[in-house]
Amino acid sequence: MAGNNRRVSGKKGARIGSGGKRRRALEGKGPTPPAEMRKGHPKQRAAQARARRAQARSQRRGAGKSASELVVGRNPVVEALREGVPASTLYVQQFIDNDERVREALQLAVERGGIHLMEAPRPELDRMTNGLNHQGLVLQVPPYEYAHPEDLIDAAHDAGEDPLIVALDGVTDPRNLGAVVRSVSAFGGHGVVVPERRAAGMTAGAWKASAGTAARTPVARATNLTRALEAYRKAGLMVVGLAADGEAELGELDVLDGPVAIVVGSEGKGLSRLVGETCDIRVRIPMPGGAESLNAGVAAGIVLYEAARRRA
Repeated sequence: MAGNNRRVSGKKGARIGSGGKRRRALEGKGPTPPAEMRKGHPKQRAAQARARRAQARSQRRGAGKSASELVVGRNPVVEALREGVPASTLYVQQFIDNDERVREALQLAVERGGIHLMEAPRPELDRMTNGLNHQGLVLQVPPYEYAHPEDLIDAAHDAGEDPLIVALDGVTDPRNLGAVVRSVSAFGGHGVVVPERRAAGMTAGAWKASAGTAARTPVARATNLTRALEAYRKAGLMVVGLAADGEAELGELDVLDGPVAIVVGSEGKGLSRLVGETCDIRVRIPMPGGAESLNAGVAAGIVLYEAARRRA
């Protein structure tokens, strides 16, 4: 019949189709998102309510200042979740382009448990991050719970061991702090002490640099580092300061197998005057290669290795 272009059964010829116009409709839409991310799902409403309550508690504790830290951007968020950085809420932008990093962030948050998933419009995330390029992912890290300097001594005594503690003086790079925490954990130390002011704290960057060891190695915060070191001396610890012009060399030091607090200063300025005067002895690390100084993470690792070797 004229005008009839349908293929007749049993005859050769092209079958009439969509010309590929419906190809998109036939493509898969990826794995089903978790219940907390499905619009209108009861679990999503419950997760959003929990997140709002947690945020309100943080704001009350902060008394007008931020009591938590935000990790911003797809790669930083995924890396933080991979490294086990503590997190309370993962904010995901509404109608976000669902790429591999977004899917991995959601999967890691769900697998870890205890992390609220909250969908938010882009303007809200812009406001939270002060206009940073968040790429639709924001991770809220709760405030770190610091120990008291005396807690580190108590932990050593509870374990039947002589205290091995590292104190940082003027170290402001969180990555250095994380590296020191990692070394303390690796060589059997009992914790790290940092000053309350003008010093690095346990931020997400420090957690990442610690490679997860911050979960089992306490960090204590001292209101006054000099007084904390004096208290350690009264408790029977030898306070050993690292200094390029130290009167003794590390190989000559014979106190590392007993109760000791090792004080490490910043790479540029070294130990402050008051902290240096509080030390029982100042020690230098021999460097035959001619380098003038080492960063705090490397210097602490060398001395901690020597202490672990002697204690073994």
